[in-house]
Amino acid sequence: MKPVLSVFLMAYNEAGSIEATASEMIGGLLSLGQPFEFIIVDDGSTDETPEKAEIIASSYENTRVVRHGNNMGLGGVYRTGFSEAEGEFVTFFPADGQFPASIIGEFFGAIKDNDMVLGYIPGRKSSILAKGLSAVEKAIYGMLFGRLPKFQGILMFRRSLLDEFTLVSSGRGWAVLMELIIRTKRAGKSIKCMPTSMRQRGSGVSKVNNLPTIFDNLKQVIALRRYL
Repeated sequence: MKPVLSVFLMAYNEAGSIEATASEMIGGLLSLGQPFEFIIVDDGSTDETPEKAEIIASSYENTRVVRHGNNMGLGGVYRTGFSEAEGEFVTFFPADGQFPASIIGEFFGAIKDNDMVLGYIPGRKSSILAKGLSAVEKAIYGMLFGRLPKFQGILMFRRSLLDEFTLVSSGRGWAVLMELIIRTKRAGKSIKCMPTSMRQRGSGVSKVNNLPTIFDNLKQVIALRRYL
């Protein structure tokens, strides 16, 4: 049976949290009563994440692992997810457990009347540096592409958008995801923004909230302006 939902768990050196996060996510999916596929994308982890991912896949139906031989960054993970997804609706979650599985049900209820649902985190507590970098990034996006929908964290979208748009962004950053959002908006599709909660990560450290990653992503976004 073709899945209705494709849920991707993005994992890079998350051995301390991947089992609990996957269990919560799969439990949330089962409660919806919809056909689903749960895919763990291991982005070249060097700890015990791959072994734990395989144990998870062998313990639950409709669950599998896709592993990158080398770390390819968020961009690589998203592109893998885009090519692997078979469900009518697609979403991505980090394996650090910061976003609760309840978001899947909330977004699934909203996506039926929309083409894309974007989450945002109201009142997010961040360092001064993180807030500054976020403000600069938003300003650059605004200058290059105009006003964009509010987005932080989790999204869900119709798989058909990937057939409709040819995404050109490459590299390690999340520019390919932003390209999908920009193309969806410019095509006049229906987009709904919804607030989500966010928890403290149980273990490990952030792989994206750092200067090198953000600057690399901004370079990709500026390059994307040639196509959009």
